[in-house]
Amino acid sequence: MRIAVIKKLKCIAPENCNYLCREVCPVNRKGVDCISIGSDKKPVIDEKLCISCGICIHKCPSQCIHILNLPEELKTQALHRYSENGFKLFRTIIPLFGKAVGILGQNGIGKTTGISILAGMIKPNLGKVGEDIPQKEILNFFKGTEAHAYFKQVLDQKIKFSYKPQYVDAIPKKFDGSVRELLSKVDDNKRLEEVAKLLEVDNILDRNIKDVSGGELQRIAIAATILKDANVFFFDEPSSYLDIRQRLKVAEIIYSLVNDKTSVNVVEHDLIVLDYISDVIQIMYGVPGVYGVVSHPMAVRNGINTYLDGFLRDENVRFRDSAIRYEIKPANKEFEGIPIITWPNFEVNLDDFKLKVKEGQIYANEIIGCVGENGTGKTTFARVLAGEIRSGVDLKDKVRISYKPQYIKPETSMTVAQILESVSKEFGEDTFRMQIIRPFELDSILNRRIDELSGGELQRAAIAICLAREADIYLLDEPSAYLDVEQRLNISKAIREHIKKKGASAIIIDHDILFLDYLSEKMLVFEGKPSVEGRVIGPVSMEEGMNIFLKNLGITMRRDGETKRPRINKEGSVMDREQKSSGKYYYS
Repeated sequence: MRIAVIKKLKCIAPENCNYLCREVCPVNRKGVDCISIGSDKKPVIDEKLCISCGICIHKCPSQCIHILNLPEELKTQALHRYSENGFKLFRTIIPLFGKAVGILGQNGIGKTTGISILAGMIKPNLGKVGEDIPQKEILNFFKGTEAHAYFKQVLDQKIKFSYKPQYVDAIPKKFDGSVRELLSKVDDNKRLEEVAKLLEVDNILDRNIKDVSGGELQRIAIAATILKDANVFFFDEPSSYLDIRQRLKVAEIIYSLVNDKTSVNVVEHDLIVLDYISDVIQIMYGVPGVYGVVSHPMAVRNGINTYLDGFLRDENVRFRDSAIRYEIKPANKEFEGIPIITWPNFEVNLDDFKLKVKEGQIYANEIIGCVGENGTGKTTFARVLAGEIRSGVDLKDKVRISYKPQYIKPETSMTVAQILESVSKEFGEDTFRMQIIRPFELDSILNRRIDELSGGELQRAAIAICLAREADIYLLDEPSAYLDVEQRLNISKAIREHIKKKGASAIIIDHDILFLDYLSEKMLVFEGKPSVEGRVIGPVSMEEGMNIFLKNLGITMRRDGETKRPRINKEGSVMDREQKSSGKYYYS
């Protein structure tokens, strides 16, 4: 089966391209319209006439054409297509009552489309663009599958749906009022005070929604989702902006919704959280923005390991060129030479918050991971290093520091390319393309305005801009936010290679333990009472730092025997008790 997709937003015809794809198409040159011009003045490819020669793909100046040959069995499994030559989704996510279903896949692979269909917001057209498919035909499409009973309940209006969106930072743009006013609108069962206390937002109920932090906004959105009278819940990336303690607490609260009459479904890119919260896993694979396929449900460990392996054995499909594997790192070698940066003991006082920092130093080629609860001073420490907060210790005056802040505010209409060119003398050279543009997947957004990018696109652009500057220390605050698993892996590799090539160092603040485990060589550990006082320990070895951090949380972690990825032990399990008694909280 052949699928042809044209990303219309990227197509520059007819203004800046005279339909070059039509001119080079061998079928068109024979006098048959394989590629024609649609009513929107954009090219249209006839999939039945296309011979999949690939000439139009390689000649297209905006690289907006994708032509792929897919397994023939998918021909009868098309669930929805937005338009001719548009994104195509095969199969459906299957909500299971009495289970928490984890959904794992790249950004742009159709997760939101699948959720919208399950919620009844989109009526599936079974791949027949422009047709109004009868309800009976839709039910017959699912006949013999677990999805049939679900969609029968949707048609019978027995499904009540509640959905937490991915981009919670859009909420203040759509609502003006207090947190209490927002939650009251969805408090169907009069549980506002109870749920607010569980999610630790009870102390900000009277605050304006525009004045809350990203982590608070995330928990408010989760609270709003829980408060609705529903029996099918969807949570899209509930861990963003939350620290590891909050992530695990939120995971427990979300899982508490599971019973015989409810279905809980979670889209999450933090594999530790997804592993912790899920009963089963459904993988979504394909090509972002082109097509997506939903796998059959799998047991949690098998599902996550299959995703990392990139090969579905039951379907004989390889959806990634290589497997993702984590490594048990050897003991840290002692760095030699003169440190890039050294700081003495110092304190920072900000209103009611005090941060105490012990003396420390960072050498060239070191990558330091920062862990700690929200509100213990990680961002404050970063802003001191970057010179945004004066502490009496002028660290920025001694070294060149490039800083990517936690919250990215696109306050310019410049394009990504224009900003990169303004910060780097190397822009336009092959090495810059290999080390910055390609690993951060910027080709498709180089000519787009920075204030028009999505959350994931903006994050990738911000990291690339930070690394493009000449600096001794690259300081990145929560670089994994809004990125999928593959992007996190690719970006961690790109950061590591860039640091080693430059002979510089990096400080990475993040809450994704897998991301830090893959990237970091040493740790800075932040302790204290959130929003009151914080203390900094380190830099220390990865093992020592993680042991301190996990012990404070009362959590132990082991490595998966197959992929070596870190996994949280169930509290009170044999492994948990053994690791705690030996004092090895970090990967036995």
